[in-house]
This record gives sequence, structure tokens and C-alpha cells, in this order.
Amino acid sequence: MAGMPPATVEVSAAVVHALIRDQRPDLAGRSLVRVANGWDNATFRLGDDLAVRLPRRAEAVPLIVHEQRYLPGIARRSPVPVPVPVHAGRPASDFPWPWSIVRYVSGTAAVDAGPADRAPAVDGLAAFLKALHVPAETGVPVNPVRGVPLMDRNAVVLERLADRDRYPQSAELGAAWAQYCAAPVWDGPAMMLHGDLHPANVLLAADGSLAGVIDFGDVGAGDPAVDLAAGWLMFDAGARQRFIGAFGSAVDRNTWMRARGWALVLSTAMLSNSDDNPPMFSVGEFGLRQVLGR
Repeated sequence: MAGMPPATVEVSAAVVHALIRDQRPDLAGRSLVRVANGWDNATFRLGDDLAVRLPRRAEAVPLIVHEQRYLPGIARRSPVPVPVPVHAGRPASDFPWPWSIVRYVSGTAAVDAGPADRAPAVDGLAAFLKALHVPAETGVPVNPVRGVPLMDRNAVVLERLADRDRYPQSAELGAAWAQYCAAPVWDGPAMMLHGDLHPANVLLAADGSLAGVIDFGDVGAGDPAVDLAAGWLMFDAGARQRFIGAFGSAVDRNTWMRARGWALVLSTAMLSNSDDNPPMFSVGEFGLRQVLGR
């Protein structure tokens, strides 16, 4: 079984209450409800319009700091709500790391909707990515596993595909992967990236349109193809053609080829590491079907 990494620090509601009481006493009277326990962060809803985000393990601490630093600029450009930080929490005696209070973004996670119900989000997601993908300022970190040349991920992808029980189509996927890796590498400026854009981090309104984008822990600079992979993780073939078309000449054929490669990277990551998370496992399965054109 390959599943979610264990927490180094299990964050209880009592600890979160204490942090808020000490650092933001003006918010201490609000209701507090745990809404997510992700790979990296625990998230609690704080009243109606705020949320608290706390790292669950040491590796996630820089991610919280990156969100605090870069999300305000992204929020100013974004056409949809994002969880912009309103308070940068300090470590305390009962919690050792930085943490955040952010704007709560409401909507239904796209992972809980069928592919047909996600199709109305095509235009909104394209508009969000066009606004997000601007040249990064000096100093924005490059995430070593996102937005890098595909060949940097070659060893881990081949290791995953060697599990024939999990990947009965591994020969076909390996051939496709080799083709994507052969595409010319990104030679433009390092662009601002979400870095983890999949259906669990995309929120839909009641009519299926894009309501918001969350979880910017992997924010960084690099090849925008990693975010464009959402076209294969989110949409079936018809909707994806509209998604690709929405970018027009702004995105070239080689970038779409690398995006398909990133869809394979991200789908195999989900399939190989989500035995304890059926929704994410199903995203991985769907993504690989789309990559193979099925």
C-alpha cells in the first residue's frame, strides 16, 4: 500500500484555538471546523469567510511561507478567488512552525464532480492560467519536482511504470512518455506556477463554472506546461479541445506536448501514492485514460 505521508505534528482544534487566541484574539470567538487533512497541510474553516492552514510535516513549512509571500500578488491578478493570506502566524510553544489564516474560498471540489460537470469550468480555468502565468520575479523558487524539464522526472516515472500490476498499460505509457520527453524544453522566462493544479484544488460553482483555485503550496517558477496538464486531469477530450483553443497562439505545440507529459507525471504520482485516498486515485486513473486518448 502506498499512501499519504504521515503527519509529523497532528494538529488538533484545541491547538488551533490557542494559536488564534494568542495571535488574533479578534477572531477567537469564531467557529472552527476541520475541513481538510492533505498531504502537507491541515485546514480548518474559521467562521464563514476565513480558513486556517497549518503544516502537518516539516517538508511543508517552506510551502506555507511561499504562499504567504506570493499569493497576494497572484490574488491581485486572478479573475477568481484564491486563498490569500490575511495573517502570517508565528510558531508557538504548542505548534513549532509558521501557519496562515487565509480567505476561505467556497465551491465544490472538481474531484467530486464528473468530467461532464467540469466542462463549464474550461473558460474560467484558461483565464485563471493566463493571468497566473507571468514571468516570475527574481528570487521566486524553482520547485525541484514541478515545472522542471520532463527528463528531470524520468527516473521516478520509469520506476512507477515498472509496477506492471498497477500499470498494465505500462509499455504504452512508457512509449508516450519517451515522446513527451523528446519535446524541446521550455526556453522562455521562468513563469509563475500553481504547481499542483488538479481537480481537488479546483473549485466549481453550482453551474459548473470556475469558483476558485486553492492550495498554492507548490507555487514557484518554471515551465507553465505543468499547470496546463490540468487539461488532461480535469477534462474529457471535447472539453480539453476547448481548453487548448482558449489559449490560441499564446501556447505553442511543444508546450502542449510537455503538458501531456506532466499529466502523465501527476497521474502516476496519484495512482502510486493514493491507495488510502480513492478520489485522488480516480483522478490518476482518469488522467492516464486521457493521456492515452481513451
